[in-house]
Amino acid sequence: MAIFQRSEVVIGAILLGAMVLIGFINPAFWHLDNLFSLLRSNVIIGIMALGVLLVMISGGIDVSFPAFAVAAMYLTIKGMILLGYDGVVLPLIVATLMGAAFGAVNAFFVHKIRMIPLIVTLGTGSMVRGFLLGVVGTSMINIDKMPRALIDFAKQDAISMRNADGTTYGLTAMVLVYIGLAILIGWILRHTMIGRGIYAYGGDKEAASRAGFNTGAIVFFVYCTAGALAGFAGLLHGGMIWLANPRDFVGLELDVIAAVVLGGASIFGGRGGVVGTMLGVFMLVMIKNSLIILKVDTTWQRVVVGIVIVIATAITAWRDRRRGA
Repeated sequence: MAIFQRSEVVIGAILLGAMVLIGFINPAFWHLDNLFSLLRSNVIIGIMALGVLLVMISGGIDVSFPAFAVAAMYLTIKGMILLGYDGVVLPLIVATLMGAAFGAVNAFFVHKIRMIPLIVTLGTGSMVRGFLLGVVGTSMINIDKMPRALIDFAKQDAISMRNADGTTYGLTAMVLVYIGLAILIGWILRHTMIGRGIYAYGGDKEAASRAGFNTGAIVFFVYCTAGALAGFAGLLHGGMIWLANPRDFVGLELDVIAAVVLGGASIFGGRGGVVGTMLGVFMLVMIKNSLIILKVDTTWQRVVVGIVIVIATAITAWRDRRRGA
């Protein structure tokens, strides 16, 4: 059937099967407390994955976004403390714009200098993180120094529940922020000229240019948006964990790229969607959560993520070759 040829349907079916299997092994998996925790873990990696999705559809790759995220988070919170500012909206805007500015640097080198995206983003990510640790500082900002308004914003619950013993748990409202951003990115991809241009550019850059698409605008849009989402997610992360650590997000690029590829995005560009990416993120988070429950060492968790990347990439390449034939 044609419906089973869609990546979203396949990954959804695999995800459902995995959930049933994990629930059979550990019935506590289906407890709302655990499911809410899983959804909470989706928020930050999911927001970053939306940006990486845009870059991958355009035929590029971005490994600099974790550095952009931690820099936007740490610099913004440092500034809030220095100025004694305890709001939420302005800091989120500042962190988002900071990430977008970093992304514009990537776009400049990719489009204007014609450099390979992987090399560019490796370099910019290393420079930003090096500057942050070498110039700004390496000390963590603990909960007693964190801006209270940021913490209060990030710990809001959309749904609150109570256990039999009187303890409470809930579904973080940040899930709604994540879903809202996903809807926005999905709408841009499907219903705007820039969204169509991203798919066209990822499929064939030369053909996209001849068709009248502004390739420069496309490149700057995808990398600036990826940077902006990283900056936003970084500050949100600080509020959600009540801590600002300049060494955060090391190695996160593997998890995010694995989730995007697992969700059906092509490493060759031109293919991918928001729903598939969100399912890929949930799948990856669920796998890692299950490994933690099974007390699997962190080192082996990285092995599993690596295997997921290789298998998902191989399946994507096989699918693209088959469609091309």
